[in-house]
Parts: sequence; structure tokens; C-alpha cells
Amino acid sequence: MTQRLRAGDLALVAVGGAVGAVLRWGLGEVTPDGSGFPWTTFAINVAGCLALGLLPIAVARDHRLTLLLGPGLLGGFTTVSTYADQARGLTADGHAGLAGTYVVCTLAAALAAAAVGRRLAHRSEPEDALT
Repeated sequence: MTQRLRAGDLALVAVGGAVGAVLRWGLGEVTPDGSGFPWTTFAINVAGCLALGLLPIAVARDHRLTLLLGPGLLGGFTTVSTYADQARGLTADGHAGLAGTYVVCTLAAALAAAAVGRRLAHRSEPEDALT
């Protein structure tokens, strides 16, 4: 069952996405990746995945807050496009092994962070909410 798109929902995602993108950009400016392994983008993506896993704690079943923080803020904060472009750039610069390491490590760490966040979120739920 699909829900009808509502202007208010779209605005929440847009505002959250704008804030998340600015936060990501700001972190990149304050702590640029430099040459070699793109640590800043790696950390941003892993932290964002952990936060996505923890999201159920923060939103407490509030549809609007879920939209603002999930696909909005965290969707704008984390970035697959930068991750892919950095891997492409490393490969183009003759660092295919480092690019492969970056791709695999980012994927593994992001999945692990999301799983840890989800587990922590479920631990904090009341017992009756789990049944």
C-alpha cells in the first residue's frame, strides 16, 4: 500500500536533506580527506549508518520526525555519490587496491554500524513493544 505524497512530508525531507548536506560539506571542509584513504567520508558514512540504526529511539513512532531525520538529515549527511567518486578517483590515480579496500571497508563498517545501532535501538524498547 503506497501513501500519497504530501507537501509537508516533502518539505520535511528537503529541509532535513539540506541540513545534512551542509553538515557533511562542513565536516569535509574542516577535516578534508587529503590523499590516500578518504577517512572523512568513511567516518561520515559509518556515523550516519549508526545513526540510522538508532533512529527508532529518537523518533518514537513520529512519522514527521522520521522523515526529517531519516531520509532527510541522514540521507543528506551520508553519501554514496562521494564514496563512489572517491573510489573512482583512487582507481584513476593508480591506487586500485586502495580503492577496493575503501569500497569493501566502507560497506562492511556501514553495515556493522547500522546493525549495532539497530540492536541498541531494540534494546531500549519496552518489553511490550517487542511483542
